[in-house]
Amino acid sequence: MAYEFDGEKYQQASAHQKEWGERLIAELKLRGNERILDLGCGDGALTARLADLVPQGQVVGIDASESMTAAAQGHERPNLSFRLLDIRDLDFQEGFEVVVSNATLQWIKDHRSMLRRVRQALRSDGFARFNFAGDGNCASLIRVVREVMAREEFAGCFREFEWPWYMPAVKAYRELVREVPFREAEVWGEVADRQFPDAPALVRWIDQPSLVPFLKCLDGEAKQRFRDEVVRRMIEATLQPDGRCFETFRRVNLLARK
Repeated sequence: MAYEFDGEKYQQASAHQKEWGERLIAELKLRGNERILDLGCGDGALTARLADLVPQGQVVGIDASESMTAAAQGHERPNLSFRLLDIRDLDFQEGFEVVVSNATLQWIKDHRSMLRRVRQALRSDGFARFNFAGDGNCASLIRVVREVMAREEFAGCFREFEWPWYMPAVKAYRELVREVPFREAEVWGEVADRQFPDAPALVRWIDQPSLVPFLKCLDGEAKQRFRDEVVRRMIEATLQPDGRCFETFRRVNLLARK
């Protein structure tokens, strides 16, 4: 399912996502006239960077969150536009030389279908470049959230809960990508562990976007109690002597050409 995030809060809590995105963009070696599709554009800041690099091209950003899309639309200009569209409903036909996605695709469960739709959206000799969460990502958060979900006062609310993330091992993802008829494809892992500068920075990231799928299952005071307990345990688990907070971030990278 698609989740509704808070675009303004995400702008304040996404420093590490933007760092990864800047590195990804720096690798692209663009000519300046490409048509580019950004999957899961979020607040549009990185999509706008892409538009800066293709003044004779066109960039389209899509996101399934109305709030994120509204925040992104503030960046629009003649060569940059945004659409409210779920990645799972991607329906472009050979419209782009480049498809990119940064720190988003862990929210998509069916990558086999998604990759086929991406290939369909690419023009001949076009390429896709993705970075998303992989196995081992956010080890502390996942452990803490599962522990709090299992508490007696919350367990009943999560009986039919579907885990929101797909975080594959690199080997497994490499095998899945081989099923899609890209002309060539490379998959590799990356250790991107992060020290949040302080506990408030960690908490902003926990609140947006990490806890959004879980809080949908709760109402009233239970929602606040769940959030506060996760925050308390996360600070306890990750706080370092220097005041920073450590969390594991493990990435899967894809470069595939049609």
